[in-house]
Amino acid sequence: MNKKLFALFGNPVSHSKSPLLHNSLFKHLAINACYTRYLLQDSNLLKEKFLSLGLDGINITVPFKEDAYNACDELDEYAKSIGAVNTIVLRDGKLHGFNTDAPGFIASLDGFLPANALILGAGGTARALAFALKANGVDVVIANRSEGRLQFFRQNGFKTTTFDVLDGDSNFELIVNTTSAGLLSDELPFEKSKLAELLSKTKFAYDCIYSETLFLKMAKGLGKKHKNGLDMLICQAFFAFKLFIDEEIDKKMIGIMKEAVS
Repeated sequence: MNKKLFALFGNPVSHSKSPLLHNSLFKHLAINACYTRYLLQDSNLLKEKFLSLGLDGINITVPFKEDAYNACDELDEYAKSIGAVNTIVLRDGKLHGFNTDAPGFIASLDGFLPANALILGAGGTARALAFALKANGVDVVIANRSEGRLQFFRQNGFKTTTFDVLDGDSNFELIVNTTSAGLLSDELPFEKSKLAELLSKTKFAYDCIYSETLFLKMAKGLGKKHKNGLDMLICQAFFAFKLFIDEEIDKKMIGIMKEAVS
C-alpha cells in the first residue's frame, strides 16, 4: 500500500506543531502515512500545489483559509456557511473542504460558554469561531482593523466594529484574538490602553496563537482566566485526522496528541 502524504499549508508554517500531532497518531495507529509542512507563497496556487505534490489531504492555516474555500470542488454544509476551510481531503479526484476550527474551538473552552464575546480579527478563523459561538447562543461582536472583511459578518447577522471606534467601556465575558499579532513578535492587535480596559472587565481571554503572546501576558497580569490556542489546535487536529483517514477514532487519541506536544 502506498504511503499517504498530508501537509499543512500556510505562511508562516515553520512554527507549527501540526506535524507532531498527526504523525503521533499515524505512528500509534500503525497507519502508513506522513504529515509535513509547506510554505505557500501564492494563494492562487493552492490547488495546483496540492495536486502537484501528490497530497491526500491538507490543513490550512493563516492567511489562506478563505482561499482554500475557493479552491475546493466540494464543501460540507458547515464550511459552506462559514466561507472558510481549514481541512481539505482528496476524494475521487476532487478536493473536499471542511472546517474543523469551529468544533475544535468549542471543545477547547472546556464547557465555558459566555453570554457575549468579542472576536478580534475578521479572517477565516474568526469566521469559524463566530459561527460556532453563535450556534451556542452567544452574542458575538467582531472587531477588525479595516472595514473590508467585516461585510461578510454583517451579511450573516453579526455586530461589527473597527478597532479605532471599538468602545473600551464595553463589557465582554470572552475576548478572542484571531489576528496574527503576537505570532512572530511582541505586538498587540490594537492600542494597548484600550485593550487593557477591555481585558480588565472580561472573564476569559483567549488567543488562537499557541504561545504566551503579549495579549495573554496582559490578561495574566490583570488576573484573568486566559488560554492560548494549543488545545484548539489539538482538538481541530483530532477532527481533521478523522477526515484524513475517513474513520471514527476514540477521543482518547486526543491524549496521544497532547503527549506529542507536551
